[in-house]
Amino acid sequence: MVFLFIYSIHILSSVLKIMSVNINYKNVLPEKNSANLVLFIEENLNISSLKKYISNSELSYISDLIKKSNNKKKITAYDINSKRKITLVSIKKKLKSSQVESLGGKFYDYFKDTEEKLFDINTDSIASKSKDLIGYFLHGLKLKSYIFEKYKSKKFKKSFIINVIGKNKPSVKDQIKFKAIEEGTFFARDLVSEPGNILHPDEYTKRLNSLKKIGLKITVYDEKKLKKMGMNTLLGVGQGSIRGSYLVTMEWKGLNNNSKPLAFVGKGVCFDTGGISLKPAKFMEDMTYDMAGSATVVGLMKSLALRKAKVNAVGVVGLVENMPGGNAQRPGDIVKSYSGKTVEILNTDAEGRLVLADALTYTEEKYKPKFIVDLATLTGAIIVSLGSEYAGLFSNDDKLSNQLIDVGEKTEEKVWRMPLNKNFDKLINSKNADMQNINYVGGAGSTTAAQFLQRFILNKTPWAHLDIAGMAFSKYGGALNSGGATGYGVRLLNKLVEDYYE
Repeated sequence: MVFLFIYSIHILSSVLKIMSVNINYKNVLPEKNSANLVLFIEENLNISSLKKYISNSELSYISDLIKKSNNKKKITAYDINSKRKITLVSIKKKLKSSQVESLGGKFYDYFKDTEEKLFDINTDSIASKSKDLIGYFLHGLKLKSYIFEKYKSKKFKKSFIINVIGKNKPSVKDQIKFKAIEEGTFFARDLVSEPGNILHPDEYTKRLNSLKKIGLKITVYDEKKLKKMGMNTLLGVGQGSIRGSYLVTMEWKGLNNNSKPLAFVGKGVCFDTGGISLKPAKFMEDMTYDMAGSATVVGLMKSLALRKAKVNAVGVVGLVENMPGGNAQRPGDIVKSYSGKTVEILNTDAEGRLVLADALTYTEEKYKPKFIVDLATLTGAIIVSLGSEYAGLFSNDDKLSNQLIDVGEKTEEKVWRMPLNKNFDKLINSKNADMQNINYVGGAGSTTAAQFLQRFILNKTPWAHLDIAGMAFSKYGGALNSGGATGYGVRLLNKLVEDYYE
């Protein structure tokens, strides 16, 4: 991953509690003495609609408090007595699913440090017309509850038990869908959060092989096979490491036909020192997340398999470690890619595009997919352009681009389309090979990286490249994560599949 500046992203030393969220669906309404009753109320805070769920004295008490406080918070808990709490969640009549998910995240934040453990959520109090509101609310709560504390000797543990009561509950199918997306997202977050000494390429392949048990066909290509195949740009990145280099494919066949699969390709540089073009020492520890693109692909494939998506799909990840060993690739080396095109290596820290180059050509050639979407923490330049609000989208296809923009808005995993143009090609043309792996003139760092990748799409397959360098990790946390690995892209791509290809 090329950084043209020093950019700091740190894993938070979290003091948050590990959350276990257990959800029970019940048809029986709670007793009026429920210890922690959660009710939904319209944003105007007219609580008269809640008469059937609480006593007259409670209604009067809460009404008086609302009048006195001029409370405009989305979530407020009222202590009725030492054994009884009523929590009101204020909602608009029409909300986007992403807004409901964010509200669920706020609910988690509100109670995460309290002693409250058991909640009765009465869904019959929901007046909103938003479809499947409670499903998205709980989905957001669970996504926000994730925290990575695997290596802490002292862990804080807390469990949420949520009884969902009433008629407004998600269907069994939707419950399975939400759980699948959560597990896929959490798996991606786990992978990105692991340190480089644990999740090196050898270990990564073992974890991918474990996904066979959920119905994915896993194929691992080791160095011996990759050399025979001619994947020299991928192998060149990893040749300085004592760890192996791999290409791993994950196939999901959700249709009983031979229809073209959807293809997703991820960069899996498990640790990136920069190689011989060594990075500055400061913040190099953050390069454990340089495999986040691959983690997204893995998380997506797990989600599709768990929810038994009615689609054929393939995930392809290139797994390497970029180290400055005695056998490391040198600046000035020329390598022949799987496509047959030659690349002059001017900077060994522009390594992700080399891994993806071979993976993209192979995916297109072997699977002949409907489209290819690749994801990579590819450039620091995209963070300069878009910060941590959007992933950079580069594509040769307007239809695919518009679909990604649409589902990005729906999931709040937004993308912003950036330019591709043949005029940029001169910046990566080489005098000694077909191309060079970096633009040394300066400027357009993300675009020239995408232009490089585009050269390895040989058959005009619809293709999109997502540069997620600013999205894979969150220093401060967001609506659906508490800081650290975000799992960005799992929900985005699942929505792409769900809305447009199932």
